[in-house]
Amino acid sequence: MARAVLIVLDGMGVGGAPDAASYGDEGSDTLGNMARAVGGLDVPTLQSLGLGNIHPLPGVEPAAAPRAWWGRLQEVSAGKDSTTGHWELMGIVTDTPFPTYPDGFPPEVIEEFTRRTGYGVIGNKAASGTAIIQELGDEHLRTGKFIVYTSADSVFQIAAHEKVCPLEELYRVCEITRKMLKPPHQVSRVIARPFTGESGHYERTPYRHDYSVVPPPGLLLPLLQDRGIPVRSIGKIRDLYAGQGITESHPSRNNAEGMAMLEKLYADPVNEDELILLNLVDFDMLWGHRNDPGGMKKGLEDYDRWLGGFLPRIGEGDVLVMTADHGNDPTTPSTDHSREQVPLLVFAAGREPGGDLGLRVGFMDVAATLADFFSVPAPRKGSSFWGRITGKDAS
Repeated sequence: MARAVLIVLDGMGVGGAPDAASYGDEGSDTLGNMARAVGGLDVPTLQSLGLGNIHPLPGVEPAAAPRAWWGRLQEVSAGKDSTTGHWELMGIVTDTPFPTYPDGFPPEVIEEFTRRTGYGVIGNKAASGTAIIQELGDEHLRTGKFIVYTSADSVFQIAAHEKVCPLEELYRVCEITRKMLKPPHQVSRVIARPFTGESGHYERTPYRHDYSVVPPPGLLLPLLQDRGIPVRSIGKIRDLYAGQGITESHPSRNNAEGMAMLEKLYADPVNEDELILLNLVDFDMLWGHRNDPGGMKKGLEDYDRWLGGFLPRIGEGDVLVMTADHGNDPTTPSTDHSREQVPLLVFAAGREPGGDLGLRVGFMDVAATLADFFSVPAPRKGSSFWGRITGKDAS
């Protein structure tokens, strides 16, 4: 039995991207700046695995004999959004960034949206999702027009109150929009944002749904499926891959639900060989985008406590990979994603202590390593570090 788990700590960058300045992110260091802002971290499990070996962190000393293999990943794709990062982790390099709309969508896009869906539009600007429903919720209820907005990410978000638009109708509108948005306006994701509540007290519901661009050929996940290796995903991961290569998907609204679901799935394997993918969204959604270093500190310490209980359950021969998809520094004036390197921790049960994997240029080395681990054909891009872990490659 060979089982692998990949946990993506969404937005948990470690600075150091050589092209950060070209993205307006010079000086961004999500984990380091956050740790310094809050006076240090208490993460004994991550420290024992080698987190302090990756990056100088207040309160997290380097481990003399790390239990995990440790290093950094440097993104080579153009962009710093979740879709681009996740695609690269599974073997696809994106040469052209997805379009963004800091000033809202052009008139021809909004006019085509109205023509195809039959709904008018209010908003059409970059905004916080929680703020814009408070700002425009009353007008939306009065007029029946949809709240359309974007962010620094490549997203077309559609918010509608459940009294105005039933959930299935909102999903139908998003499906129409996804088909409508072709190059040069092919955003990475169309997002349904249902909400409820009364004036002044509107709240988003947990029934968000993302409609992503279908990845091009070269993704690892379908290769695993073709070899009879199930891929089970938790959280928004299925949406980011548009379902490609995902055997089954399990929703989660937050980190706690995601971690609980991982425990459940890992305790109940569906095959001798399988890959389980988990995205822990709160680091990005709740604390990075809202510039909340204190919340991020607590979230990471909560994760560390959970991880301390989960690690002993990992069977010998199995592997746990922890990394991120981009940065989202909560200490900078920006509330956007940041172009950063990301941490890499690989716990291979039965192969302790670990060692230094160095700087891996390309997130796709994770895909190449998982292909090596499962003995399936590797994606077209990426270099495996599995031989380094097993001792078959001393380089």
